[in-house]
Amino acid sequence: MNKTIAVVGAGISGLLLARDLQARGADVVVLEKSRGVGGRLATKRVGPAVFDQGAQFFTVRDERFRTVVNEWRGAGIATTWPGRETERVIGVAGMTALPKALAASLSLQREHRVTRAMRHASGCWELEIENHGMLRAERLVLTAPVPQSLALLEPGLLAPAVHEALSLLTYHPCLALLLALDGPSAVPPEGFAPSAGAIRWVADNSLKGVSPGPAGALTLHTTPAFAAQHYGESVEEVAARLRSEIEPWLGGSGIVSTTLHRWKFSEPKAAHPEPFVWLPDLALGFCGDSFGGPRVEGAAVSGLALAARIATTLARVPAE
Repeated sequence: MNKTIAVVGAGISGLLLARDLQARGADVVVLEKSRGVGGRLATKRVGPAVFDQGAQFFTVRDERFRTVVNEWRGAGIATTWPGRETERVIGVAGMTALPKALAASLSLQREHRVTRAMRHASGCWELEIENHGMLRAERLVLTAPVPQSLALLEPGLLAPAVHEALSLLTYHPCLALLLALDGPSAVPPEGFAPSAGAIRWVADNSLKGVSPGPAGALTLHTTPAFAAQHYGESVEEVAARLRSEIEPWLGGSGIVSTTLHRWKFSEPKAAHPEPFVWLPDLALGFCGDSFGGPRVEGAAVSGLALAARIATTLARVPAE
């Protein structure tokens, strides 16, 4: 298979970039290692309960991204977190609804794990895909967490200064504990960010409108320090360590089920000084929240900015 542009990763940056370039006439394929799309814009069902387990909401400042969000609002799949005075945008049926809408019009290959990206002597890219052979593309965009992206490339391919700058982009982990309750919780409807302890964020997805109520469906995110120390522990061990901090949020209700999701690349520790990296000699680009900033909007703006840059390399159709 030959494509004009191959995009590795179906997070928000990769999906927006692919949609923008496809609209400009490029032949784009998105390769995603998982069954789902959206990266940390993730929603999980556990029995009757539904949880946003990654990004809980996002804000909008950039006008390019606002245009996308207005599309989602118009389609009825994005809204404002109930009860908030300041705007926090969420997915009506969960955060995953938003990347799913972007993916619907794209050439997207799910469960296609790229294991190696090689620069061919002819100038094209050859991508080895686990259980799916080889794909060739003229241009390559890597949107996965930077350490994963760098691991795909041959040693020595990047200029030393470029490789060193990208190697500095590391990430904090996070543990997401998902609790389904047998009754209402004591969590404020707008969620809460504790100022101390191992829990960084708690929200009730029932009050948020994502999970069918009235029983609580709590998402608890841990601090980076707690996650780094206890990342490999079982769900039972993590829940036991957090029990004293969890108890006040239960509102006297019992816990029906406990699920743990590990986010290894949860939040960039620092951002690259530029919103993306484009290496024209290699026809290779990098984008994502390590470039645009450690928020959903940062990843989105990074993808849109790189798309605009790559668009200048596309062949133009002669005017009639």
